[in-house]
Amino acid sequence: MRRPEHDRSAPPDAAARRAVEPVICYPTETLPQPDPSRTQRVRDDLTEIARTRVPPRDGSSIRVPRGHVLRILSVDGPQVGDLNLFAQENLSERFYSGKTRALHGSHVTTGDRLWSCFPYLRPMAMIVDDSLNWYGVDEWGGRVHDVIGTRCDPYTGRLLSGRDYHHCCHSNLTRALSNATGMPLHEAETHVHDVLNVFMCTGFTRDTGQYFMKASPVRPGDHLDLLAEIDLLAVLSACPGGDCGSEHSSDTAPCYPLEMVVLKPADEVLDGWQEPAPSPYDRSHGG
Repeated sequence: MRRPEHDRSAPPDAAARRAVEPVICYPTETLPQPDPSRTQRVRDDLTEIARTRVPPRDGSSIRVPRGHVLRILSVDGPQVGDLNLFAQENLSERFYSGKTRALHGSHVTTGDRLWSCFPYLRPMAMIVDDSLNWYGVDEWGGRVHDVIGTRCDPYTGRLLSGRDYHHCCHSNLTRALSNATGMPLHEAETHVHDVLNVFMCTGFTRDTGQYFMKASPVRPGDHLDLLAEIDLLAVLSACPGGDCGSEHSSDTAPCYPLEMVVLKPADEVLDGWQEPAPSPYDRSHGG
């Protein structure tokens, strides 16, 4: 017997249904809150101990000890970067952009934390300074530093254009992780994950809900500072889209290097650093 077709027209109470107020999925009031005075003390006295340059359309890595600051720095021109974070001694613990997005929103800035994946789910780093914090939200809904996008990759590129391209962020991150760890490329690739899009200006279109990008407002000297809450391996790609104002897998877009700088706080601040936050999994399962 044929079932009657469901009525797809708007119901009489459609306006009332749309007017229902939203509910925040994950209220964050119970999360551990950063100590603003301690964060300020970290920022007051920083000494550079390591630096690496990320060439245009390529990737690089750097190790960041717990309690130190990773500064991602724009040096020559408008350039966005795709960042992966790993626990130094356990590559299975990596940045979880989806849960970070659920907890803090689609874009992150000063005071937000970057969380690790299951079963660890603990803070990997906290943003302690963001020179693009002034940008806010533009008329299209664009914001800076998103945890929405995945990373440009050769698979989607082939799907959409039919061509192979391996200066994309996925391939750059894979090569950089391989170089950092000695893993073969095919093994390193399995650890590459969704990113923090540093300096990238993005949002969703209001009519179709599509992910969009626009030219980044980043200028030479702009930076994003991350305070490492565990020992980190940071891997960064300088996106082949440059400022991502036109396309993000391109050999024609103007591209510039980025730098990753490791900064050490004053000894008295670093000496008081507490043990890294335990995983909720450890607490609930007895380790």
